[in-house]
Amino acid sequence: MLRILVIKLGALGDFIQALTPFAAIRAHWPEADITLLTTAPFEALALASPYFDHVSLDERPRWSNPAGLLRLRNQLRGHDLVIDLQTSGRTTRYFLLAGQKRWSGIARGGAYPHDNPYRDAMHSVARQRDQLARLGVPDVTGIDLDWLGREGPEIAGPYAVLVPGAAPHRPAKRWPVQHYATLARSLQDQGLTIVVAGTQAERPLGAAILEQVPDALDLTGKTDLLALGGILARASLAVGNDTGPMHLAGAMGCPSLVLFSAESNPRLTAPNGVRPGQMRVLAVDDLRDLDVSRVAACLNWGH
Repeated sequence: MLRILVIKLGALGDFIQALTPFAAIRAHWPEADITLLTTAPFEALALASPYFDHVSLDERPRWSNPAGLLRLRNQLRGHDLVIDLQTSGRTTRYFLLAGQKRWSGIARGGAYPHDNPYRDAMHSVARQRDQLARLGVPDVTGIDLDWLGREGPEIAGPYAVLVPGAAPHRPAKRWPVQHYATLARSLQDQGLTIVVAGTQAERPLGAAILEQVPDALDLTGKTDLLALGGILARASLAVGNDTGPMHLAGAMGCPSLVLFSAESNPRLTAPNGVRPGQMRVLAVDDLRDLDVSRVAACLNWGH
């Protein structure tokens, strides 16, 4: 039996964009024994998916930690093929630990190098598709994510999900929370229940929105990724910053508006949807200058 190791460590948006490559790998090798090497935040999601037989957790040991590196080496070895979908500086060094020439990635010396000279100018979805094509793995479309849309609370009536957070070390990626509160009132006036999603660290953002919209449902810090997938699958729309949950909204088919600042390039990193027109991007240099009325004007889907 062919033993395959797939490497994808995170972050959330990158992991969600790898769902189609995961499905393509499984479809191409349906009888293979496939292990995913990932990090703890994505373990439950990976185990719930139909793509892997095993999930192994990378503890990301320091290079000065010989015991940790030995454990990592043991995780990397014993496979017939390694597919590095992370393709970072760190995982490129894993090539040396793996001792495996049948390696797909950007590491020098691998049998299946992804050496496309335009690689860095490609959207991450196209980049992974190109990498797998060089390995002989055909693209797949329209993957079934029903397994990711079953969980989470049932919320009565049509509702909108707001995602006011983003990477804490990149505050310029966040539209001001006061603007989200104003938008929430406008959406509520249109008959939508307001749901605020985010991490435990983003609970102050949810609290700030509830000050203006007391009957909003604040789920910051209260959902895992499987539950969030279900919430987004059933939502009427989602509005959020350039952050991981908006990639999940795209994958679940939720009509969404994603707000970009000059901190990131939507041409390279924008979330993908499952149908034309589902995902919209509004990009400005500084999100502090983005008026609520302009955002509201982009939300003309029927509810």
